[in-house]
Amino acid sequence: MKLLLLVLLIPYVAFSQEDLLKELESKESEKSEFVDATFKGSRLVNGQSVETRHAGELELIFSHRFGTINSGIYELFGLDEAYIRLGAEYGITDRLSVGMGRTSVDKTYDGYFRYKLIRQTIGGGMPVTISAYGNAAIKTSPRKEDATFDITMKDRMAYVAQLLIARKFSSAFSLQLMPSFVHQNLVDQTQEVNSTFALGAGGRMKVSRSVSLNAEYYYRFNVPSNSPYNNAIGFGIDIETGGHVFQLVLTNSLGMTERHMITETQGNFFDGDIHMGFNITRAFQLKKPGK
Repeated sequence: MKLLLLVLLIPYVAFSQEDLLKELESKESEKSEFVDATFKGSRLVNGQSVETRHAGELELIFSHRFGTINSGIYELFGLDEAYIRLGAEYGITDRLSVGMGRTSVDKTYDGYFRYKLIRQTIGGGMPVTISAYGNAAIKTSPRKEDATFDITMKDRMAYVAQLLIARKFSSAFSLQLMPSFVHQNLVDQTQEVNSTFALGAGGRMKVSRSVSLNAEYYYRFNVPSNSPYNNAIGFGIDIETGGHVFQLVLTNSLGMTERHMITETQGNFFDGDIHMGFNITRAFQLKKPGK
């Protein structure tokens, strides 16, 4: 409950500091400009990027993952299986976004915020962009009457806190680090831990005006030796078409939330446990800038 309160309170604290940060940055912006479009979307592959939505902008997110490629021709190399996540993210300010979604994996609902703490500047000053990300998620499967033991709402909850640290080295190349903390209220204590620390790293390489290659990897630190889960790996091809960003994905992670992806990735990428999939985002400006 304390972690949930922390996740919910951080956006309000961040919002209350907006005027002060704007005043400080207005002085800085007299000397230099801020870097924009470190990444094209709010997702690197499975994980988050530093990008927030503009004030009044609504982003709809549709994610799809198939079964594993090594399931063979009978399953049409995974295409017979389908898992989806529907989500939306809204920009309260240019630096603070909030979102929510629902994924068919464990019938999970999640809510989150993303706040841009620091912005990279052109020509020196600030070398990186840093965003804070917090997420709270609840699994609704199995239903209480179908569970093999008594399970409460509290047992179903998980919380995520991340710092997203990125640098745009050129118009074609960006890198990001993602120190991450995941807490799950209920786990199998013989194979898992409630609180997991991980470090993600990823990047983007632009290959044409509208196409870029993305990659990410998450390394978990405090993992029991008999853990059934693997570190998450993901590769993506981003195709930008006007207001859409279409991303083709290859990953060993079936989950499309941080809880699933960081701590519950079952597949071994190098054994062929690779899920094909895609992310589609569409942005709508619901409110004119400055209104």
